Amino acid sequence: MLKVLDNPLYYLDNFHRALEWIGERYNDLLTSEESAFLARFPLLPRASRALFVRMVMRKGELFRASKLVYPEVGDTRAAALPLLALGWLGADPLLDLEQLFELLQKPEIGALFRLSLHAKNARKAQQLEALLPLFPGRFHFSAWYEHSGDHLYEILAKPLCERLRLIFFGNFSQDWSEFVLSDLGVYKYEKVEFSPASRGFRNRRDIDDYLALQRCRERFAEGAPAAEVLRELAESAPDNDWLASRRARLLFQIGQQLEKDADWDAAHAVYARCAYPGARARAIRVLEKNGRHACAFEALTGAALAPESEAERQHLLRIAPRLRRKLGHAPQGAAAQAAPRRLDLSLPPPAAPAPVEWLVRDHLTRAEAPVYYVENTLINSLFGLLCWDAIFKAIPGAFFHPFHRGPADLYSADFVPRRAAAFAACLAELDDDRYRATISANAAAKWGVQSPFLDWDFLTPALLAMALDCIPAAHIKRWCEHIMADIKANRTGFPDLIQFWPAEHRYNMIEVKGPGDRLQDNQLRWIDFCAAQQMPVSVCYLQWTEARA
Repeated sequence: MLKVLDNPLYYLDNFHRALEWIGERYNDLLTSEESAFLARFPLLPRASRALFVRMVMRKGELFRASKLVYPEVGDTRAAALPLLALGWLGADPLLDLEQLFELLQKPEIGALFRLSLHAKNARKAQQLEALLPLFPGRFHFSAWYEHSGDHLYEILAKPLCERLRLIFFGNFSQDWSEFVLSDLGVYKYEKVEFSPASRGFRNRRDIDDYLALQRCRERFAEGAPAAEVLRELAESAPDNDWLASRRARLLFQIGQQLEKDADWDAAHAVYARCAYPGARARAIRVLEKNGRHACAFEALTGAALAPESEAERQHLLRIAPRLRRKLGHAPQGAAAQAAPRRLDLSLPPPAAPAPVEWLVRDHLTRAEAPVYYVENTLINSLFGLLCWDAIFKAIPGAFFHPFHRGPADLYSADFVPRRAAAFAACLAELDDDRYRATISANAAAKWGVQSPFLDWDFLTPALLAMALDCIPAAHIKRWCEHIMADIKANRTGFPDLIQFWPAEHRYNMIEVKGPGDRLQDNQLRWIDFCAAQQMPVSVCYLQWTEARA
């Protein structure tokens, strides 16, 4: 049950905590404007500080005073005066009609434009469309709505606060609500010991590079021409591996869009200079789509000598036969692979829509052999619990604020090598019986704590106990090693179901495919891996005994 926050100024206290954290760890990276903000903010009257933070944490930049009513703030207009004097707020800004409509309620619009609106009962969007040709200019709020009795404020320091949010979290995906959700107990985070020197950005250039990349990402998401975004990206070349990876990911996404648009030359040019995983295989595929089969085969032959991952190797094996056929080369025999056991099942269609995995689970489960729907949760959980100490090891650059769900370098190439000794110690426990106690103890002590490998809603104590009783330690060890070989790619694709026979201490994993469904690439890789390791895995192909209604 969520605990009640008795302090009405909890959000202000949290904001102060964040500013203090930034001042202690990033003081040498801040601009003069940012440093001045950190120095001046604590000196403001409490009501002014509270009002400012309320506005920072709300969506948008424009706020009517009548909508800023908080008991702990009191008189909104009085609280705003020091903020106006500092230039952090602006009063009575210029607005176009569309901005005005965002601020007004429909009755206010009807009263204000009663002489110009012919369709008083039209929807707000239709009213705006009708009025736009009549009111093309920008006017102060007080001119638009002279007798409102209200004031309008614009928060001018929002971009500055967004930069401070970035500096604190190291990303834009988290916001100030993390403090509140943590205080409420909605999210629990691992308490990692890190020094005051631990921080996400090494220098000011890292911050500026991140902001430049973010602008490019936003422009691309808004539909800006790819060529324009690429020109902006060409001006940034981060010397930070983490930022370079973010840049490579955006390049890959742009390449995908160009490929979707059938702009083969542009797509290939982007993929060819992109270091993001999968870009090389996409470049080969684009050459094939463009009819440049000889170039594609030459690139494929080189890539096949040193695949960057199992995913790329799989992709190349799929492309190679087509290219050989198109170029008139002799077909090449495919390497034999261990096939998983096949299970064909016919069931009547459900009366109400339900996932096919649940239907198969319910059909196969027995009192002496229960079946659980686990998909990507169980094996990841076993890895995450066994290797908890290694994953959350406090090393430079991994953790730099209190709200990390996992290490910041989780997907970097050196994530495992930097923790090699810690991971080796964790996996060594699988060579004797210590792993059972470690996994059980971490499950009890860390229950509910955020982790990139745990889904606590799926991992019940009964499921965990049965898994430890029925899955051999050698199998868990191979799974852990496979995840560690490519964390980003190998965290998904696990079979949907697992069936246990507790009396016999054995298990079987089951991938379910409904009518017309087929195995995805990541599923094929995991099934091939398990079959090759002689781990029990089946693919269940479900058909309906009669046509669905």
